[in-house]
Amino acid sequence: MKQITKNAYAKINLALDVLRRRPDGYHDVKMIMQTVDIYDTLTFTAKEEPGIVLKVDNSELSAGRDNLICRAAEKLFTESGVNKGVEILLTKRIPIAAGMAGGSTDAAATLHGLNELFELGHSLEELQKIGVELGADIPYCLMGGTALSEGIGEVLTRLPSPPQCTMVVAKPDINVSTKFVYENLHADSLSYHPDIDGMIEAVTSGDLDKVAGKLGNVLETVTVKEYPVIDEIKKLMKDEGAKNALMSGSGPTVFGIFVNEKTAKDAAEQIRQRGLSKQVFVTKFV
Repeated sequence: MKQITKNAYAKINLALDVLRRRPDGYHDVKMIMQTVDIYDTLTFTAKEEPGIVLKVDNSELSAGRDNLICRAAEKLFTESGVNKGVEILLTKRIPIAAGMAGGSTDAAATLHGLNELFELGHSLEELQKIGVELGADIPYCLMGGTALSEGIGEVLTRLPSPPQCTMVVAKPDINVSTKFVYENLHADSLSYHPDIDGMIEAVTSGDLDKVAGKLGNVLETVTVKEYPVIDEIKKLMKDEGAKNALMSGSGPTVFGIFVNEKTAKDAAEQIRQRGLSKQVFVTKFV
């Protein structure tokens, strides 16, 4: 049987602003997205008999039709008139409910993987049109790299890669509901907005100090109040040598930017030893 494997990379937000709540309930955003070298692996095996079978190695995740992987596969098959089947094996490494687009990137890898496995011939733009109906982050996850994301997240402008560095990524042992965070964000009365244009300039100039200085996430105004451990991790990272640290997405994951790999590894060990997070990664941009 024909089989292929895809890596599904996690994302962080170097800067995240929310402009307004839309009448449809979504929010208009302006943010800088960046893939990092933390990934899930999905293996796709073609089957002659119709149907989608998902196997996962993490008991926290459903392997049923409600999983975004299955929904992406079903939608692509329907749109493409495919009457075959597939078995999908997911090896999960990206923390769950972490603000790192773990579900969205798995769905994106599914669209890419099945498009290739069954030789459907869809362009990136066509896959993005299918993906956005399932989740606002999926079009970006299909593209990856560094990008300005606008609208509800589907309007994308590719940016140059930021200067390479070592990063520590830590997810405290709590799960955060994105729905809760956005429902409790009062976008019209915010006094703080990250400098997105400044971050674009910093990334484009290749200046790591400027990138670190422009980190900002308006959703921290909600999540950090609910979960003070996020601030504890940020402070520890900076005390241990990070140029700066920030919460990713709606949280609770925190990332810190380091120049020196040894310093980053030492900071990661301190986070573990102090019991602030069991899921700690030393990684880099992709």
